[in-house]
Amino acid sequence: MQSDATPQRKSFTATRRNWMHDTALGMVSTTSFPAIIGVADAMMKSANVFLVGYEKTGGGHCTAIVRGGVADVRMAVHAGTKTAQQFGQFVSSSMIPRPGANLEAILPISVRMEELEGAGQSMGGSAIGLLETRGFPAMVGAADAMTKSAEVTLVSHETIGEGLCTIIIQGSLSNVAIAVEAGMNEAERIGELNSVMVIPRPLGDLERTLPKTKQAKVPQAVKLPLKLEERTEEVAEERQKELIPARSPEVEPMEKKREALPIPELETEEL
Repeated sequence: MQSDATPQRKSFTATRRNWMHDTALGMVSTTSFPAIIGVADAMMKSANVFLVGYEKTGGGHCTAIVRGGVADVRMAVHAGTKTAQQFGQFVSSSMIPRPGANLEAILPISVRMEELEGAGQSMGGSAIGLLETRGFPAMVGAADAMTKSAEVTLVSHETIGEGLCTIIIQGSLSNVAIAVEAGMNEAERIGELNSVMVIPRPLGDLERTLPKTKQAKVPQAVKLPLKLEERTEEVAEERQKELIPARSPEVEPMEKKREALPIPELETEEL
């Protein structure tokens, strides 16, 4: 009897590529980006499934997509549905035992190895926090309050339509909790707060699928001397010294000694 159990998570190798064929497909849809991240976290922690990613279809709708054995995917979809209902953001869910090859080729429901290679660096086990607002100004204000209230780092932001914007932060669990609370107060003061999510220990696959913004290197300002004219004169003098070779004290007396030596007279023979 063939088991539905899937192999343990490994690196993206040919074994995983072959394993992903002929596996079950599970999907859970919500109306909030923080909610779908929480749903994906619950799905992966409830069963041995692989998180393919998210599909954002507009209007605030997001779908978490997982693959794995039939029994594992069934458990994951059940856990994801229950979590989404607790958040009050559940839309729909589905489980397909073995999707057809043409379905996988056209729709983004299968693992695309070329997109996953080197994607998503690990956050080092830090907690992550997500805060979603309706309106960009409220999200920016919340992000500012979050960074000023605790030691957290802004990772990126995500928009899913209907004016919904999510800011993503990372840090220690205590700092993330403090920052999220401060961001909630500021978001409600400026506009509308839609949802929040704090995940204490995200799995590596969840971190991989989170959007990330490349941090640009801040150029350092060139420090000029206070007295630029004096410094220019000093540089000119140093350059002049480099152009005129110094005379060695040991060589100089030798040259004078050579100059002082008499020129010997040529001896001539008498004819």
